[in-house]
Amino acid sequence: MKRRSLTSLALMSATALGGLLPCIAHAAEAAEAAAAANAADDIIVTGTRRSVSVQDAPINITAVGAEQLEAQSITDIRNLANFTPGVTVLDTGARSASKIVLRGLSANDTGIGGSNTENSVATYLGEVPMYLDFKLIDIDRVEVLLGPQGTLYGSGTLAGAIRYMPKRPNVNDVEGYAHLRASTVAHSDDIGYIGDAAFNVPIVQDHIALRSVFGYYFEPGFIDYNYVLKQPGISLPQPGGLDLGTPAQQAENFERHKDADFERTFTTRNTLLVQTSEDLKAFLTYAYQLSKTDGYQSNSAGVLGTGKYERASRYLEPSRREAHLVSLEINANLFDFAQLVTSTALTRQKVTGNTDNTDLLLDLDYDYELFPGFSSYAPSENKYKQFNQEVRFVSAHGGPLSWVIGGFYNNFRTSQWRNEYVPGYTAWAGIDYRPDDLEYISFVNSKTKEKAVFGEATFEITPKWQVTGGIRYFKYEAEVTGGTDLPLTGGGRRRTPYPAIQFDPSRVRSGDTSDSGTVWKVNTSYKFTDDLMVYATYSTGYRIGGVNRHPPCVLPLEPGQNVCALPDELIYGPDKTKNKEIGVRFSLFDRRLVGSVAGYHIDWDGIQVGSQTVNGALGITVNGAKAVSKGVELSFTGRPVSALEISGTYSYNDVHLTDVAPGVIVTTHHGRFDGEPGDRLPGTPKNAGTIGATYTVPFDSGADLKLNWTAVYRGNVVTRIGARGFGEKLPSYTLHRASITYGMDDWEVSLFANNIFDNYAVTSVGQSTEQIGVNDGVALRYYSHAVVRPRTVGIETRFRF
Repeated sequence: MKRRSLTSLALMSATALGGLLPCIAHAAEAAEAAAAANAADDIIVTGTRRSVSVQDAPINITAVGAEQLEAQSITDIRNLANFTPGVTVLDTGARSASKIVLRGLSANDTGIGGSNTENSVATYLGEVPMYLDFKLIDIDRVEVLLGPQGTLYGSGTLAGAIRYMPKRPNVNDVEGYAHLRASTVAHSDDIGYIGDAAFNVPIVQDHIALRSVFGYYFEPGFIDYNYVLKQPGISLPQPGGLDLGTPAQQAENFERHKDADFERTFTTRNTLLVQTSEDLKAFLTYAYQLSKTDGYQSNSAGVLGTGKYERASRYLEPSRREAHLVSLEINANLFDFAQLVTSTALTRQKVTGNTDNTDLLLDLDYDYELFPGFSSYAPSENKYKQFNQEVRFVSAHGGPLSWVIGGFYNNFRTSQWRNEYVPGYTAWAGIDYRPDDLEYISFVNSKTKEKAVFGEATFEITPKWQVTGGIRYFKYEAEVTGGTDLPLTGGGRRRTPYPAIQFDPSRVRSGDTSDSGTVWKVNTSYKFTDDLMVYATYSTGYRIGGVNRHPPCVLPLEPGQNVCALPDELIYGPDKTKNKEIGVRFSLFDRRLVGSVAGYHIDWDGIQVGSQTVNGALGITVNGAKAVSKGVELSFTGRPVSALEISGTYSYNDVHLTDVAPGVIVTTHHGRFDGEPGDRLPGTPKNAGTIGATYTVPFDSGADLKLNWTAVYRGNVVTRIGARGFGEKLPSYTLHRASITYGMDDWEVSLFANNIFDNYAVTSVGQSTEQIGVNDGVALRYYSHAVVRPRTVGIETRFRF
């Protein structure tokens, strides 16, 4: 009934909007003037650490402004990627952090879990390096810098950087907005809703202001967990032998949880601005976000006859992510000679979760399957603490020479633990385990410190021709301490008194690594006219090495089960990129066609790639061989007539190995596979693009009606390097979205539909096809397909003041 009511409301609203059409005033001159004004209003970006129009920026930078973010309902990086060329996001839902890939620079499997390899992309919230997926609300613009950005942005930018620039407090005016949205999702029983609002209040006129934004999101799930054990250790996971049994057997053994992959998120960001004048400003920000879900946005790929929106896990797999960020930014004008910018930030994140661990233990071939009721679950907790400090000086003295110099410090600490429980197994096997059936424990603490100094200078040879050079020196050190223990018997060396969990000191080990290096950049641009600019860049980028956050092995290995990292699996080194790029920015036909096109060639050395430990198949990072990424990126906005705007993006990316990568692809039962020259890297389509059109109908009242349609195309991807080692190729797909918006300057109401045709598409996989099969009569269930959200239809309104 709830879904029918919302659909009826949407249809009634559409009819009402349609009834307004006879009142349309054909105000061609007014629409033409508005279109011209919009075309001239380029977004101002600061990705070069200076304020400049995006069309005048001599690098490959894409900007998405607040108007487009609102019009396309872009609230996170998963939606943003559809409107920026060269960006791929492996959408695996709220349960897993979505992975960002720029220009194909990722060699990891497209798995839902994956290794602990850090992203090759740096993300920023304003001036703060961000390792949290905050919702994109009350954002002024998003800047995407493609290609290595090592000189100004440092570690993690060997592929590029993404900057989310929030709206700043206003010391003069009370202002803000409120936004409400309701929606239904195909194959779901729930109605989704979003509410967010921002308030800006001057506290002391011209000097102090507070801007606060709050949002609550409920995104309905559509994946059903229909086979959750009622009584683990007693209920039978496969009551029908080689199938899930009769309806009566299923009712006796299973609980059903519909739409388990929902997302509930509360988020807030609060910024206090204190300024003595325009020459001295301080921004104090506190941000908080809490997200919850009960399951993965993935199915079980048809195992045991499960459907497209059904997962066969024996347990619910909830996750809770809580994040805090506190930052202080100070901007000071130093006697009109330079601008001082300091940014200090502390972030904390805590992630807890639980996973169905049964298949991992079954795959180890220790005969767990002989117990008919065998199952296992693994709760975990990960804590992250990060402190950042950056100080930079930006020239303000004018003249042909401009410069930026600065320093950066980063301290990143993690604390992780993971337990495995085997309900009922110890009693069945007659083993003296703990009363709670805990059979495995592990902990890992890691610490990474990085220091860097950097500088960049630009010289204007003529008013049309500039040359820029930059350099950055970095140094880092990392260390890890971890331990693991199993089995946890009631006596002997591994005695773990219940309910305490204690590690034998002999089961704890440490490791460390350090390195340093230099990256640099040369760039030049020439403006033939105010509407045509050509630029060329050579830049290098890097991603620091580190330690795999897993317990080091205690050598010599003891007989039986070991879950740990060997000495040569513990440490990995940095990887680096060298980028050659040329691009053109243009504004043609009296600015009715505005866009950019760029071609690039990136050499990637010492690739950090996900692998697995020999003992326990733990996800780790290792250094592979060499690869190359080359391609073309295009974006444009055109206005063939005053009321019609057509925009689009296209990217072609060919990324593959150029050298043999020995043993880089790891399988559970079939050894290791080499990566070969020419092997395509996983996760990125060769071809991707977006095309959209917006038609605006003005009214005499000053209101207008906007009709928008957008299509998003993603080409096929491979799930492992060269699709070797039980990798596969995932098919291409196209998704369509549309909206109708009626509004004036301070309010609007919209009807929208995403994935209009309810297309089914697989975005990535969990594990590999090697994990499809039967182990002594027990079907393995942990191979899975992450899928796109089905058709979503809704209504939303926004009010500004």
